[in-house]
Amino acid sequence: MIGLLQRVTQASVVVSEETVGCIDKGLLVLLGVEKKDGEAQARRLLERLLNYRVFPDENGKMNQSLRDMQGGLLLVPQFTLPADTRKGNRPSFTPAADPETGKCLFEYVLQEAKKQHSTVASGVFGADMQVHLVNDGPVTFWLQV
Repeated sequence: MIGLLQRVTQASVVVSEETVGCIDKGLLVLLGVEKKDGEAQARRLLERLLNYRVFPDENGKMNQSLRDMQGGLLLVPQFTLPADTRKGNRPSFTPAADPETGKCLFEYVLQEAKKQHSTVASGVFGADMQVHLVNDGPVTFWLQV
C-alpha cells in the first residue's frame, strides 16, 4: 500500500463541481492499493500517516505528527500510484489491486481513520476528481508498506 502524503495549509476534493471533502492545515494523502495488500498493510499505513512527524515543533524541527497537532486528514484514492513506470512511455497498472479490492481497502482505511482521528475527509473511489491543495513547505513523502 502506498501513501503519497503532502503537508498542506488547505486541501479539497471536487467531484462533479461539488466539494466532497476538505481540510485546513494537515495532510493530503493520495492512497494507492497494490495486489499484495490487505488489512494488515492498511492498518500499518494508517498508523504511519497519523504518527509520521512532518509538522514543525516550537524550534521549527519536524517533530510533530498529525495526531500531535490535531490537523486534518484528507484521503484520496489514486489507482495510478502503484503503476510500474520502469520501462517504455506508458505506465503498466499490473501492480495495482483490482478495483473491488482497491475500493474495499480504501474504505477500510477511511473508516479506521475516522475511528482514530477527529478530522477526516475523503475523495470518492473511482470518481473523476479535482484535487486542490496548498502544499506547505513544500513537504511531500512517499510511504510504502
